[in-house]
Amino acid sequence: MNERLPKFKGQELLAEIEKSTKGLTYISETDADVEPVFVDSSEAENFLDSIGKDEKSETLDPSAFFYRLTTKKEWFGPKEDERARKFALLEEILQANLRDLKVIRVGRIRIDIYVVGFDIDGNLAGIKTKAVET
Repeated sequence: MNERLPKFKGQELLAEIEKSTKGLTYISETDADVEPVFVDSSEAENFLDSIGKDEKSETLDPSAFFYRLTTKKEWFGPKEDERARKFALLEEILQANLRDLKVIRVGRIRIDIYVVGFDIDGNLAGIKTKAVET
């Protein structure tokens, strides 16, 4: 975690996540946009319960999720380097500003992926994307 990053909450955090996900793509067997998620504290637990209790859901460690996305390979060109850098910054923002950060994958082949946690006010924030894995 980067202690140099300022702490955000609420709409400021959402704006920071929006800025860091702009143009960011998650690569699997298909490419999917990475989008911000923000759920007000009054609905946060219900939202989390609804995605986490699906029979086809699994919870993963955020570090493991981001490791593949942020580790640079020797074959990377400028585009891949930039994507890895952007994912590393996004991970820092989420780790620095959210507690109980987790990755929830819902589905088996067409997978909805949520990387979410709670800000200081109890709002649920993070990102969502999709993957196809056959």
